[in-house]
Amino acid sequence: MMTSGGLFKAIESGQKVGCDVVQIFTKSPQQWQAKPLTDADVEAFRRAQEEIGIPCIAAHDSYLINPAAADPALLKRSRDALVDEMRRCARLGIPCVVMHLGACGESPEKEALGRLIESVRVVLERTASEHDGPLPNLLLETTAGQGTTLGYRFEHLAAVFDSLPADARIGACLDTCHIFVAGYELRDDAGYTATMAEFDRLIGFRRLRLIHANDSRRERGSRIDRHHHIGQGEIGLEGFRRLLNDPRTAGVPVVLETPKEGEMDRVNLAALRALVNGSKTSSGS
Repeated sequence: MMTSGGLFKAIESGQKVGCDVVQIFTKSPQQWQAKPLTDADVEAFRRAQEEIGIPCIAAHDSYLINPAAADPALLKRSRDALVDEMRRCARLGIPCVVMHLGACGESPEKEALGRLIESVRVVLERTASEHDGPLPNLLLETTAGQGTTLGYRFEHLAAVFDSLPADARIGACLDTCHIFVAGYELRDDAGYTATMAEFDRLIGFRRLRLIHANDSRRERGSRIDRHHHIGQGEIGLEGFRRLLNDPRTAGVPVVLETPKEGEMDRVNLAALRALVNGSKTSSGS
């Protein structure tokens, strides 16, 4: 949800279209600098959630951040920016920060993964004891694999998880459009079963903290990230029906990142809710 006019506006906008939860950017995703949060900003945001009853379950990090960057200056700037994202969420009481895994550039993928792992370690260490309340978790998001970006294989996320303590403040965010265009199948029983077996083997459903439910404008394996409305893209409704009714995803929050076009937030929410347990109603969670 958009935050123009104040972060609390995202909660109000979520109420208008019938959301149960929302995700936000705490700052512009296209800029490094952010206006500092005031006590009034924090109070208004927390009060809106309490009064309206819709929690913000995650914030997404800036698109500029590259935690796998080979350039030392960009790497430092990215780590500092991700620390700032975590600090902002700690103040706001947002439990999770969704992060992209970064891009290799011209360096080998193995080296980029090493820098990514160290970035996650640094960010967690720098934010380990800075706040009195609960600290946010970092959620590693599966990606489409455009260009040289990491995260298009489950193995990339697994490499980070396997390199950090079991109790580290990290989890996974699964984006349906991203994994589909990265080559994973969701559209039939055999493909879905194989994809989720691979996810469970390498990452584990115990680490799945958030789902981004987005259909895809582009074909499977294209590695081109173009989100579409639910049921109107290459994945189709049945892929989402399988995911939403999988007992292993029960209780995992689902967020739409579909195009902001007219009343399509309501339409996409209704489309997803109609798939849960075969329900044909647009109400409920």
